[in-house]
Amino acid sequence: MKKVDSSDKIVADTRRQMAIRAQSYREKALKLYPWVCGSCGREFSGKKLKELTVHHKDHDHDNNPADGSNWELLCLYCHDNEHERQEVANAYSSNPSGRNPDESIATFQPFANLDTLLKNKK
Repeated sequence: MKKVDSSDKIVADTRRQMAIRAQSYREKALKLYPWVCGSCGREFSGKKLKELTVHHKDHDHDNNPADGSNWELLCLYCHDNEHERQEVANAYSSNPSGRNPDESIATFQPFANLDTLLKNKK
């Protein structure tokens, strides 16, 4: 029985990892879509391609349909911005007014009788 050389093992592991990566949703998205940020329109190629990320439109990383309908390619900056916007939207969605729910709503109407006051001055 031949002893497996450590370099052969490294090569085999590398090839296996490359095959797995080729099946990943990022690789699929890069094959489906042009290498352009869907938000800012910046084009990517070569070493800069690593700055292009796959954004899940519904924010569910387990939702990876083969047709790519839940993906869009965004650059690192636009991807971060998209997630920050979502966090802000989530923070305000439970309390759209931004007010403390324990605070009472102002009911004073300073101009309610303005027409009467103006008529009395004439």
